[in-house]
Amino acid sequence: MAIQESDLSNIERLRWQCRRGMLELDVLLEAFLEQHYGDLPPRLKRHFVQLLEFPDPVIHAWCIGGESPEDDEFQELISTIRQTKVV
Repeated sequence: MAIQESDLSNIERLRWQCRRGMLELDVLLEAFLEQHYGDLPPRLKRHFVQLLEFPDPVIHAWCIGGESPEDDEFQELISTIRQTKVV
């Protein structure tokens, strides 16, 4: 799926997509969006949009469960997400 530039800058749409079926993911992804998303390079913004298309168990395994995606670019994004401070 091709990701348009407008998809990368629509924060409200992304905020809605960060609302998952797991409270832990909701809190982590929304905090990441607020704290780090704006500073990401476009390639990592695209990966974040793609990440939100994965099922919750996969995102949870990568971001909270300690598993790592095979793709190096996703690994960089996941590392940044894991550093997010949740208050």
